[in-house]
Amino acid sequence: MSDLTPPSSLWRDTATAVPVPTRLSGVTTANVAIIGGGYTGLSAALRAIERGLKPVVIEASEVGFGASGRNGGVVSTKYRVSLSDMAKHHGVDVAKRMNRLAHDAMDCVEQYVDRYEIRSAGFAKTGNLRCAHNANALASLREEARIVTETFGDTSLQILDREETQYETGSAAFVGGVLNKHAGVIHPLNYARGLARAVRDRGGHIFEHSIAQRIDNTPDGIEVFTELGSVRAERLVIATNGYSDLAPATAIVRKSVIPFRSAMVATEPLSAQVLQTLVRNGRSYSETRRMMRWFRRIDDRLLFGGRGAFGKADSGPAFAALESAMKDLFPQLAGVTVTHRWSGLVAMTMDSLPQIGLADSRTAFAVGYNGTGIAMASLLGRCAIDLAFGDQIDLALMRRARPEAIPFYSLREPAVRTVAGWYQFLDHIGR
Repeated sequence: MSDLTPPSSLWRDTATAVPVPTRLSGVTTANVAIIGGGYTGLSAALRAIERGLKPVVIEASEVGFGASGRNGGVVSTKYRVSLSDMAKHHGVDVAKRMNRLAHDAMDCVEQYVDRYEIRSAGFAKTGNLRCAHNANALASLREEARIVTETFGDTSLQILDREETQYETGSAAFVGGVLNKHAGVIHPLNYARGLARAVRDRGGHIFEHSIAQRIDNTPDGIEVFTELGSVRAERLVIATNGYSDLAPATAIVRKSVIPFRSAMVATEPLSAQVLQTLVRNGRSYSETRRMMRWFRRIDDRLLFGGRGAFGKADSGPAFAALESAMKDLFPQLAGVTVTHRWSGLVAMTMDSLPQIGLADSRTAFAVGYNGTGIAMASLLGRCAIDLAFGDQIDLALMRRARPEAIPFYSLREPAVRTVAGWYQFLDHIGR
């Protein structure tokens, strides 16, 4: 069982206040029980309310405890699998549907922020710039942009040359990039807390510090048991993603994802002189290296994140390596102090795509966002409710007949280390 204490982070230090948490006790009835208080679960609850249903959300720790409160706040239409690869292996029509779903997911976040007046989320549709670290990477980015524009009619991409990318980022380390204009930034924890407030304001119930111990099927539906109480419902949605090991009741999806630690650092407030040289347009930015690093401004600080931290807890050496990489990219940050360090788990799947479907006739699931979950989790939470109550939805490559377990799951940790080490080597030699 993982530690349920929320980590210290810049997001927690700047987040809006929340009501005193309520633990589940006694027996509660609902139309749908939802396990997981992140974006997926909260969006599912809001969709249930839209349908005239009564949802109950059960969270092992607190709203936004997992990836929803720890991520970098990058909202995008990106999958880890390119649209051209989808088209090559599954056909153009399937790839077009996946592209439409990605843009729908982005729109879903914007609509939630507007509809529920989540102003504290600071959502801004400023775009995301993918920065090429070498000529081969830039050629691949350009070719993908060409295919997406010509084949899918997607006009959201713009190619930038070396000088434009250097001006945008403030770093001379990149040879060019591709700007996705249909993307943005957000305060991730405030977004989660805003969704939770909307659920409560509309009659939904959220029980925190309530670990789902087991699920029983009954003649009338399901019953989810915690330490002190239970929820009786017609349907169930499992929305625990990379933190599915927190609750015994979510074992059915636990082996569908490989949790992979992502670390972040944030600088002290920067001087006006330094800020004039960094990420001038307030976008989010990411590299093309396999062990991706990304960065963005948050107020007058720079936030810098990356993959490759191992183990079940924060790693001092991983944070030190991240800070070193940040200052290599941005020499103007020499002498700047890092004030915040934290990490969280990215839920990776075998095919690098999210999974959504029905585990049985009463239980829907949505997991595995592969590090790009703010938008897609917001959309798939809604879709999970619709699936649970019998709607037919075209979810293309994300729809699964059941949670797809990862083969040889017990070997996941050494396998992740081996693959990550290989990726780091390829990045180092410029491949």
